[in-house]
Amino acid sequence: MARFVITDASITVNSVDLSDHMVSITLNYDADPIVVDRMGVTSHVFEKGLYNITLDVTFQQDFAASEVDATLSAIMDSATGTTTVVVKPTSSAVGATNPSFSIADAFLASYAPVAAGAPGELALAVASFQGGTLTRATS
Repeated sequence: MARFVITDASITVNSVDLSDHMVSITLNYDADPIVVDRMGVTSHVFEKGLYNITLDVTFQQDFAASEVDATLSAIMDSATGTTTVVVKPTSSAVGATNPSFSIADAFLASYAPVAAGAPGELALAVASFQGGTLTRATS
């Protein structure tokens, strides 16, 4: 079994590459379990319901034009609050061992522009996206 140590993940938010500011990332993709029990079964039976997509990202904050705050604030202030986010395990080309996960209509549910406030700490920004449509590509 191959092992993978994440050191070079890639993220593009609203066509802006913010990979060089990313500190951590977690992409969750699951489905609501729908109980379809019936007579004659001896344990619960489930079918897949609606998908749940959440993406939590911590960035090193940058208030310059076309960087973290400008990109995320523009989405937060938009009418829909949605955008496209693309995540890859590494910055290399998309392939079988480096799939891309594209989330269309990802809703920016929360954005903390100042996530570290103690003297001497690195200024961070935390964003949480929810929903949308996830597409996994290997080419």
